[in-house]
Formats: sequence, C-alpha cells, structure tokens
Amino acid sequence: MKTIRITLLAVSLFAANTLCAQRFLGGDISLLPTYEKAGTQYRTAKGKVKPALQLFKEDGGWNSARVRIFVDPANASAESKAEGVCQDLTYVTGLCKQIKQSGMSLMLDFHYSDTWADPGKQFTPKAWVQADITALGDSVYRHTRYVLETLKTADATPDMIQVGNEITNGMLWPTGHVDPTKDDIRWDVLASFLRQGVKACREVCPKAKIIIHTERAGDWDVTQSYYLSLLNHGVDYDIIGLSYYPMWHKDIPNLSRTLDSLDVCFPNKEVMIVEAAFYYSHQNDRWVTDKKQHSDLYPITPEGQAQFTHELVTMFNGHNNVTGLYWWFAEENESGKPVMTSWLNRGLFDNHTGRALPAFYELKKFVDKKQ
Repeated sequence: MKTIRITLLAVSLFAANTLCAQRFLGGDISLLPTYEKAGTQYRTAKGKVKPALQLFKEDGGWNSARVRIFVDPANASAESKAEGVCQDLTYVTGLCKQIKQSGMSLMLDFHYSDTWADPGKQFTPKAWVQADITALGDSVYRHTRYVLETLKTADATPDMIQVGNEITNGMLWPTGHVDPTKDDIRWDVLASFLRQGVKACREVCPKAKIIIHTERAGDWDVTQSYYLSLLNHGVDYDIIGLSYYPMWHKDIPNLSRTLDSLDVCFPNKEVMIVEAAFYYSHQNDRWVTDKKQHSDLYPITPEGQAQFTHELVTMFNGHNNVTGLYWWFAEENESGKPVMTSWLNRGLFDNHTGRALPAFYELKKFVDKKQ
C-alpha cells in the first residue's frame, strides 16, 4: 500500500508540474539592432511609438526572445548578407544584453555555419572545411564554449540554447548529413557533433535548457524517427524544438496530432515551437511568384495572419507539453530607412506604418488564456 501511495504521489506531482510549467512567448528578433541603427520606429496598433523590447513585453506579453548566431558571417555571400546574415559574436552580445536587461529570458540559436543553416543547406564554416570528424567535433565544442563564456561574462547568459538550427538532415554537411528516416552510420557522426555542442552548454551554462530543433512537424513519421535516433545515440537534451509554417508543414490539426504523439512517445520532453509565422502581404517579396500564393490557407491580409495566429494559439492551449512559442522575424519593419531589399511580410509590424499587426496581440493569448 505504501508503495502504491508513493507512486500515485509521484504521478500527481509530475502531472501538476506539467500543468504548471512556465510558458515562454516571444520571437526571433535577430535583426533588431540593424533596424534600431537605421532609426526604425515600432508602434502600437494605435500608433504610439515605444522602444521595441518595451513594446514586445508590455503590449505583446512577451517574456522571452530568440537570437541566432553564425560562426563567421563575414564569409557569407552578398545575397545572404542582404537577407539579414550579420550576427557575429559582437553583434549578438549587445542584443543579448538588451534582452536580459529587459527582464526577458533568452534563447540562443547556434547556426553552425557562416550563413543560413536550414533543411536545404548546412554549410560547414569556411575555417572548418578541411577538418576531419574529430576536429569538426572539437570545433563545435570550442566555438560553442567560447560564445557562451563571452555571453556569460557580459551578463547575457542564455536560458535556452539551440544546438543547431533546423537539423533534421544533420549539420556540417557533407560530413554530418543524415537521412532522418534511417539510423545508419552517419548518425554516429551527427550525434558526436551534437554531444560536443551539448557538453559545452552543460559546462558553461548548467542551468540552461538544451533544444534540438527540427522542421518536419508536419510529418510525424520523420519527427518520431529523428528523436528516436537521438535517444538511441545518447544525445542529451531537454526540449524538442519545432518549426511550423502552414505553407510547408501542413495544417494546424495535423500539427496537433504530432504534438499528441510527441506527448505519448517522449513524455519527459517539453516541446517548443521555436519558429512560426504566416504572411499578411506579398508586397515586394521576390520569393513569391503569385500575389495569391498560399491564400488557399488563409487570406494574405493582416486579418488572415491574425486568423492563423488565433487558431494556432487556441490549439497550443490544449497541449500541456507545449511550453514555448516564438514568432520568426517578428521585428521586420520597413517603415523607416530600408534595411531589407526584399520583404518577407511575415513579421508582426506593418512594413508601411510600423504599427503592430493584429497577430501581435493574438499571440498574447498563449500566456494569458483568459483573453
């Protein structure tokens, strides 16, 4: 009887902790210093100008922010630089200090590349290209450790750390490339890189939570296979990080089924949506070929973006394992001096007026369900 009572108590405490887990709301704001340097003004929906971080926190309910870091973005192409690749350690340290001083938590996103690291490309940094497997792992460790030690010294210690960005297909290609559906010898290589990155995080920032970030939330079989491979290779981490964009990852009910399945298969892991976004316009967007593109999902209007956000947050509020939601490129705001040559129009501010869009306020319901 005593054993049964202890077991029931443990289950009850676990359930209580799950239900009471803190939720993190924010966005990736990695280009904010560039906008601020250009004199860009951020406004409430009614037009009141506020400092960006103050606006995010006071009006948007944010309690967190995400920042990316590249190995040496000076080596990135001119095209990538024009798309916002500039986040070296000096740049990132200043932004991370601002975030921490504002009272928000900080998520640091390591791109182990000199430029964008995503499903279609995970370029090995120029300085590491000639390295063998052992040396690459050592480079991951030393780079990660140096960045974190620098931030810690600057009183900008991350609270959450992504070891890699959208790494379903691995990282540091071609050496660390994997097929997420096959647990072959290449997984030994990728796992060795991840363990080195995690080791540096645990040593320098022992209180930080580690995130492994993938981008196939619309495909449960791939997602399950990937995180089972992490388990089988002994990769230490705390949070399953997912990207979710409805134009690439199927509809919200499908994502909900993935979250349900993650809760069953990986009950001890929190889940965070570390990237999410949808369009409110297609103006000046060179990547869109038709002004009606993706309008079969939601209207390409501020109202359509808000509808997507409302449905997404409503679904998340039915999943206790989801503890974080971060909007990608939330700070996009071309209302002042131009920063981007092409617009994405998936941010939370109108590119003409700088005013917060309706979706900005819908997001707040993720941390305040009463609204």
